[in-house]
Amino acid sequence: MAGNGKPCLRNLTFITESGTDENSYLGQKEFNSKQVEEDTEPPAVFQCSRCHLPVGDSLSWVGSEEEENQILLKRTTDNVVVGKEPFVSRTRKELGCLIVNLSCLGCSSPLGRVYTSTPKNLDYKRSLFCLNVENVDCYVLGSSEQKMILDTQEEPVTLEYRENVDVQIGKIKAIAVSMAQRLFEIEAKLQNKGQ
Repeated sequence: MAGNGKPCLRNLTFITESGTDENSYLGQKEFNSKQVEEDTEPPAVFQCSRCHLPVGDSLSWVGSEEEENQILLKRTTDNVVVGKEPFVSRTRKELGCLIVNLSCLGCSSPLGRVYTSTPKNLDYKRSLFCLNVENVDCYVLGSSEQKMILDTQEEPVTLEYRENVDVQIGKIKAIAVSMAQRLFEIEAKLQNKGQ
């Protein structure tokens, strides 16, 4: 599914075809579109924790699974490489599941998995991108707190302002040269008197 070559920051996405009912939330809770519209959380970008390439965003969020420490997405970017050979899971919870591994295009580190075939109790995960939380960093858009501090009394540096500053510096230099010359003359007179 993913392209081969150098890592890039393109906005292409992969879309999974989920066999789950669109009106269900992970096959367990009722999905309420008004609730999503009222949700004011800003969007988030998920990145590979190793090389920081973007791998998905919260706009394709389906849910999370705390027990498995995974986030579930409908789509990912083309920076996610989907393995070519599925394998059968032999873990107790996933016995009989057909799984394809996901890895990062940039650094080849593992990101998670896609369940292509599942028993009935795991149908809600089928064809979703299940990313392991420990392999993914999250950046919430607009979460930056750092701001440029501007002194409201300071004028912005414009060409006119800089020209005025240059004129003032020129006047100060002329006065300093004049004072230095007069001081030199006074020192010369004092030395002549002392001899």
